Amino acid sequence: MSESFDAVEIIAVKRDRHELTDPQIDWVVDAFTRGVVVPEQMSALAMAILLNGMNRREISRWTNAMIDSGERMDFSSLSWATADKHSTGGVGDKITLPLAPLVAACGIAVPQLSGRGLGHTGGTLDKLESIPGWRADLSNEEMMAQLEDVGAVICAAGPGLAPADKKLYALRDVTGTVEAIPLIASSIMSKKIAEGTGSLVLDVKVGTGAFMKSEAMARELAETMVALGTDAGVRTVALLTDMSTPLGLTAGNACEVAESVEVLAGGGPSDVVELTLALAREMLVAAGKADVDPADALASGAAMDVWRRMISAQGGDPDAALPTAKETHVVTASASGTLTRLDAMAVGVAAWRLGAGRSRPGEQVQAGAGVVMHAKPGDAVTAGQPLMTLHTDTPERFERAVAALEGGYDIGTSAMQPVPVVIDRIG
Repeated sequence: MSESFDAVEIIAVKRDRHELTDPQIDWVVDAFTRGVVVPEQMSALAMAILLNGMNRREISRWTNAMIDSGERMDFSSLSWATADKHSTGGVGDKITLPLAPLVAACGIAVPQLSGRGLGHTGGTLDKLESIPGWRADLSNEEMMAQLEDVGAVICAAGPGLAPADKKLYALRDVTGTVEAIPLIASSIMSKKIAEGTGSLVLDVKVGTGAFMKSEAMARELAETMVALGTDAGVRTVALLTDMSTPLGLTAGNACEVAESVEVLAGGGPSDVVELTLALAREMLVAAGKADVDPADALASGAAMDVWRRMISAQGGDPDAALPTAKETHVVTASASGTLTRLDAMAVGVAAWRLGAGRSRPGEQVQAGAGVVMHAKPGDAVTAGQPLMTLHTDTPERFERAVAALEGGYDIGTSAMQPVPVVIDRIG
């Protein structure tokens, strides 16, 4: 077939800081998906977008073109309203695990298509796969049946959802263009809109352990994604949340599952509980259930009941013992005082080096590897007391994990002001 545009001309338009037309955007995304536009050309266009940006119309059209590259899911046949959550990723960010069953326990179905970890940010599917028997891959029919029956599903996205995004993401990863806000926003939102949920709550992380280090960048990303959702007819709201310190007291896979179960049992670290409830409330408001308090479903055990049913429905045993690492190493406080800083990136890299994360797609992760924290910023510590316990099956990893933590925490003498978990709300 003859092609309606030329890739080099489209690259030149964005290189020279002009706007791409709707037909140009539709063609270049489709042609890249078909292999007519080659990776070198798409890399050049991605760099031009990173350097010169896109306006709201261009980003919206680019997102639609990504959606149109694959299938759209439709939850209208369910007897439930649906709501979904997306986090831009952080350290110790196990919030999806207690959140999905909690919102389902309040009467809103949660179709949570999740991913695997890469680098210092953990993947929801990696965490859940530490539960014996649990499986991530469900057919669309299995997913729909589980949503109708249980009200919550956390599973891998099928290959049919926004295939252009998968292809473009792999390219951005190796060409230094991951940070382009138009491409981040369209990548996330193309999958979420194609997923067909009625409402969407975005958890946009800010800080050292987040993708967006500055509040200004996080705010721009959040505003862009909320606009994309709104343009597509999906009720969308974003919370800017702190990721300068890890969430909770664990970073890893099985250890984060255990902490999530503590939250569902009515306990758990206060920051994890606070953020879970804040996101649950936003999801319930967006889906038309503003009068329901999710704290009640935590306290009554209803959320735990849904968790057990959700894990069982995907072949997992909610009562099985979780894997534990063969080896541990304790990092102790060098002085007495107040822990004033615990850097999320340092802890995330340590967990990754212990085997909890992967350096490249497809690499195996260790279920039991990770970091368990014994103090958080604001806590008093005594010289020699354990600050963190490192877990791995391969003790030769300890040296590099300990090196990642050097300079990653401060012990001072003065009290500190706690940073709020939720910084702002957009939308």
